[in-house]
Amino acid sequence: MDLEKILPENGPPITEVTKYIKKYKNDLIVIKYGGNVLIDRNVFNNFITDLSILNKLGLATVVIHGGGPRIKRELEKSNIQSKFIRGLRVTDRNIISIVESVLIDFNDDIVSSLKEKGTEAISIHTKKNNVIKTIPEAEELGFVGIPNEINNEQILKVINENKIPIISPLGLGKENQTYNINGDTAAMAVAKSLKSRRLLLMTNVDGVLDSNLQTLINDKEVGTLLLTLIEIIGKEKVENIDEKNLYFILTSLNQINADLIRNKLLLKVLPLKV
Repeated sequence: MDLEKILPENGPPITEVTKYIKKYKNDLIVIKYGGNVLIDRNVFNNFITDLSILNKLGLATVVIHGGGPRIKRELEKSNIQSKFIRGLRVTDRNIISIVESVLIDFNDDIVSSLKEKGTEAISIHTKKNNVIKTIPEAEELGFVGIPNEINNEQILKVINENKIPIISPLGLGKENQTYNINGDTAAMAVAKSLKSRRLLLMTNVDGVLDSNLQTLINDKEVGTLLLTLIEIIGKEKVENIDEKNLYFILTSLNQINADLIRNKLLLKVLPLKV
């Protein structure tokens, strides 16, 4: 492998890159690319370049993308006003059709942009290669779903072909009904199912914020959160959890009342403990 031809001129030293290639060579990295980050096309292009480089270095990545800003724009074009409950968009039959179309278009954008960089990627969404089965999150939310089954075999097949799976946060429920899924929730479900070494959440918000989305949560506040979780599901499930991290949220989100956490914390980059 000729690293000098792969790495950008202003990239890190080759010795540093080699260290991380060895560290992650046999592991999976799941990346959630947030909808708010992709508003800036320059940021998007940089992301595509980085993904292409990771692939050429032989590192296995899985991408779950968002699309909130694009969805909002398309709904406004149709004079549809969004209603949110607990931070989740209430999705009726008309809205789910628009959401699905927007997310698939953006998925195709990522795949075609990677192809221009000489990197093969595969679209995964409800119209092609679906890997997420869902159940309804709550009746009041309409067609908003929670992942309850991930097709690991199909995702790993793509990775083994040295291609990048690009997954839209959509899933199919009963009678092949399409459901919209919160992007972070979809990424967590995929990372947990695949036993990913890392889950990277790309967002335009710095670090972990409090419920007012302002100040960084300190160690004491994280400790308080963990104590609350202990009360919810029992001490035995959170033993040996370091108060300075939030591994627990990523590994056990589907076992607790997610409404107590969702939209109170925005996570930037967290390693996934498996």
